[in-house]
Amino acid sequence: MAQLISGLNAVTVHVRDVSKARLFYRDVLGLKEKSYDEKANRAVFELPDSPTILSMHVQAPGEEGREPGTVTGVVFRSSDPVAACAEIQRRGGTITMEPRRVELPNATFHRAAFADPDGNEYLISDRKD
Repeated sequence: MAQLISGLNAVTVHVRDVSKARLFYRDVLGLKEKSYDEKANRAVFELPDSPTILSMHVQAPGEEGREPGTVTGVVFRSSDPVAACAEIQRRGGTITMEPRRVELPNATFHRAAFADPDGNEYLISDRKD
């Protein structure tokens, strides 16, 4: 079977307020803003050590996709999720699942979750595979 997927270019989330989202992703998470279009209510951030970008914009009336605050399942990588969550919280972010150690038969790692101002929820983990 031919390879259908060859990579991941971007993760896009809908937000209610791009200004608040920009502050969160830049100042709380520390991501580097790649571009901002005020008229389009769109901001794009670079993800460290990845060609994938994180894009956000206000969902237009009738636009398909998930409503603001309903994104989940995106996993960010961190060498120390416990310290990262403490720093996210110190910077004003919301931790929705406290860091915990996960032990599986073939892997042991830490995992936690945090949310942006709209309630879009992200996992953060030090899992290697």
